[in-house]
Amino acid sequence: MSKLDYCFSNDYMVLRPDRAGPFELLHLLFSPKVGRNRAVDCFTSTEVHSFRRRFAIFLNLLLQLFLLSLVGPVVAVVGAALEFVLNLASNVLHGRMEYPDRKSASYRSITGFIDPRVDLERSITPTDSRYHAALCVMASKVAYENEAFIRDVVTRRWQMEFVQFYNCWNEFENEYTVQAFVFCDKAADAELVVVAFRGTPALDVARWCADLDPSWYKIPRLGRAHAAYTHALGAQRNIGWPKWVEHVKGKPQRVYAYYAIRDAMKQLVEANGRARVLVTGHGSGGALAVLFATVLAYHREKAVLDRLAGVYTFGQPQVGDAMLAMFAERNLDRPRKRHFRVTYGDDPLPRLPLESSAAHFLHFGIRLHFDSFYNLKVVREIPGEERSASPAAIATSRINAAWELGRSVYLGYWRSAYCGEGWLLLAARALAVALPGLPFHRVQDYVNAITLAGDRIPKDI
Repeated sequence: MSKLDYCFSNDYMVLRPDRAGPFELLHLLFSPKVGRNRAVDCFTSTEVHSFRRRFAIFLNLLLQLFLLSLVGPVVAVVGAALEFVLNLASNVLHGRMEYPDRKSASYRSITGFIDPRVDLERSITPTDSRYHAALCVMASKVAYENEAFIRDVVTRRWQMEFVQFYNCWNEFENEYTVQAFVFCDKAADAELVVVAFRGTPALDVARWCADLDPSWYKIPRLGRAHAAYTHALGAQRNIGWPKWVEHVKGKPQRVYAYYAIRDAMKQLVEANGRARVLVTGHGSGGALAVLFATVLAYHREKAVLDRLAGVYTFGQPQVGDAMLAMFAERNLDRPRKRHFRVTYGDDPLPRLPLESSAAHFLHFGIRLHFDSFYNLKVVREIPGEERSASPAAIATSRINAAWELGRSVYLGYWRSAYCGEGWLLLAARALAVALPGLPFHRVQDYVNAITLAGDRIPKDI
């Protein structure tokens, strides 16, 4: 990619680990002239005089290089082998003596094996204050599966109408990096339309790096936005966010996430006069969800925004700066609150990216935080909070991981049979005692939290 690819932004900084060699890394440590460094795409005149910020960029590039070149290939092989073995064992145990087919409705991801639940808790009905949150968190979990699996769950288990699965093209990475699906609560005269974005798969190192990457663009009228999520959602080289993707000339026909899903939403709300829209995602899927709703406002898509019932994100990373935060709150949370950012325990993903400057990344709005006892606390975000990883915080994280392991043994008996945990999840929690944090950014705790919250989940604030 050339720097012309970013000319839609009047200010940007994009890290390029593919160009980071020893010279580029050392240059970051000793020279403030970041704009002349091949490992950082920004205006040539850009200078960063703060050694702390340059060191943070240096560490991030070093970590991405390590993950992509050393850990990535090993993790990919181990992940594929583990997923295959788990599916083969599942077939045998269920009397299906067949080779696992990655595209079949019975094939599960590692996330799906760790927490096999796909049904909504029976006590949560459409009149329950938890219903929107419960439907969204389960849709966010099911989004990690393949299209056939998702279709089967939506139509057969939920008795709802599956609309479409999207596998979307990333113009900047030249590959398909975003998956999402859309469904309605019923085939005719739908009252709910839901779009769920897939988060970072359990052992996808390239997507780990995207979550870690502090790259950003400053977009006119919007503010600084996370570069990886901007790329993934469908930004176009050279022109960024045109209102219509057809404005892009000379490009092959690709499905871009924002444009394809936006057009589907417009058609669905037009065809269903009473339909309300929910947008959701877990982890990076949550980042895509809130950014999707924000870009709808950026393009003044009033037809969809007027029907927006809520944006529910679970363990969502930071997506932008204070200007973007004010834009999102002005358009999503007025006249009533519609962005619900749910966090759990010491989940590290909401702390990402680890940018040393709060001017570039921070959270916004109201946070619904659940502790490890699944107690709910509603918190008004304070810019810059949760940035540090002190020795005390690391020690606390390990203690919490040990407590979660002990809690898991009797949770199904203590609180709800629906929250009972199997041997694979117990094994993952045991491993988390030694390695707490990012590898076990766990969607099952969000399902448990919403299920056990009682009537405390607000529909609006």
